[in-house]
Amino acid sequence: MRVMTAIAAAAGVLSAGLAGQVSAEPKVYAYPSAANYCPAGLQPVTLGGAICCGTPNQTMTYAEVKAHPVQRRHRVATPRRSARVPCPVGTKGCSYN
Repeated sequence: MRVMTAIAAAAGVLSAGLAGQVSAEPKVYAYPSAANYCPAGLQPVTLGGAICCGTPNQTMTYAEVKAHPVQRRHRVATPRRSARVPCPVGTKGCSYN
């Protein structure tokens, strides 16, 4: 009897998981392009990495979604100092103590 209840519980969990996957729509992003070769009422979209004609269900493009929101820091270049000791012109070997 316990085996039947375990099977029924597993079937309920499995059907609930499949129902969630079936009802979920794939994300269709608009593809920005200069030329529109799609039939009237459709526009270029990306679906799973492929560009095709359709109607997007997302407000942003795929590139905008994947753009990282953090701005990059720009490093300020500091002048580098030489490790050598400057010697006056015309002297042979410097010995600064």
